[in-house]
Amino acid sequence: MTDLTMTPERQTDTSSARRAMIDSQLRTSGVNEEYVLARMIAVPREDFLPAAKASVAYIDRAVSLGTDGHLAAPLFYGKLLVEAAPRPEDRVLVVSGGSDYLAALLRPLVGELTVLSAAAAAATTATSAGGYSLIVIDGAIEQLPGALAALLADDGRLVTGLLLRQVTRLASGRKVAGKVNLQPLEDLGIPVLHAFDAPKRWTFA
Repeated sequence: MTDLTMTPERQTDTSSARRAMIDSQLRTSGVNEEYVLARMIAVPREDFLPAAKASVAYIDRAVSLGTDGHLAAPLFYGKLLVEAAPRPEDRVLVVSGGSDYLAALLRPLVGELTVLSAAAAAATTATSAGGYSLIVIDGAIEQLPGALAALLADDGRLVTGLLLRQVTRLASGRKVAGKVNLQPLEDLGIPVLHAFDAPKRWTFA
């Protein structure tokens, strides 16, 4: 990722943009938890974009990184962090959407954090029970692979976007009796991670 040169003037400008993001995008949508707001005002979104796209870092929708993925809208990250409720004792797996922004938000809030690309997470073949107490996915998935769910500890939490009938929703679930049942929470604009697309079914006329 291209580093941005931050002059004192630019730092002031982006700090103001982060405060505006908090007030106009997060608080107005019910995201008021102080740990969430503190992390989102502390982490500059433009640091996770190429210099050419830094000017759109604080818009209220996702920014495409082309084939490298996306930086999702601020509201998605705010809602995801609220639902995840990270704890200092958590061992966390972040499935990346192509930037390290979500990992940067979470890292100081948890005990241990590992990042996997969406492609690696979708292709994992782990079969033994994992030890992650929390898995967060930076994007919307159509299906949750069993091998990825196996990385979650019993009673562990999983928070993700979910693609249902072409609509993206925030969803969460817990691992109970070896299974993770995701419950949709609310419709939300979330970039789709196509590595998790369900196999296409053949239809006959």
